[in-house]
Order: sequence, then structure tokens, then C-alpha cells
Amino acid sequence: MSGSFDRKAALRAYKERKPRPGIYAVRHRDSGQSWAGSSPNLDTTRNGLWLQLNQGRHLDEGLQVAWNQWGEAAFDYVLLEVFEEDMSPFVLKEVLKSKQIEWRRRLG
Repeated sequence: MSGSFDRKAALRAYKERKPRPGIYAVRHRDSGQSWAGSSPNLDTTRNGLWLQLNQGRHLDEGLQVAWNQWGEAAFDYVLLEVFEEDMSPFVLKEVLKSKQIEWRRRLG
């Protein structure tokens, strides 16, 4: 019985955790080439991103071409910046947008 209680507690804790917004990169391991993106929930973004790329549906044509050429195993999901402070949805949207532009410039 304690096993099912622990599982339920873990599931509840997972559902109650706050999303971590921020900036991420998809980085090609060999070349170091990176594509920056932003998300209101960094913890759930990777799965959706990988799904889009594996299905050939990602909107960034350069990233999709690289993914098709080298395959999933050649890429990493890297957190570049995590925003810990609480922000209103409007402010968060603007901060994510400006920080994504900044990181794209940094990464080239």
C-alpha cells in the first residue's frame, strides 16, 4: 500500500509545481550550432519540440533541415535562462520575447 501512496504523492507534487519560464536552445553537439527559443514552461517544452521536429513540422526551417540531416541523437535541449520571479502573463510574454531575441543574437 505504501507504494501506491508514494506514487499518488509524487503525482500530486508534480501537478502542483509551478512552471519555470525561460529561454532554451536546441544545440547540435558536434558543430555547437544553436537555435534559441522561449517557453512559459521549460519543463514541458522539450517533448513537444522533439515531437514537432520528428514529424517534420517545426517552423524554424534551418533547425528542421539540420534535424533531418543529423537526427535526434545529435541534438541537446539546453536551458539558457530561467526566470524565477513571478510575472503577470503580459509581462512574461514581453520578457520572453525580448530575451529570445537577445539570445538569438548571442548565439549567432
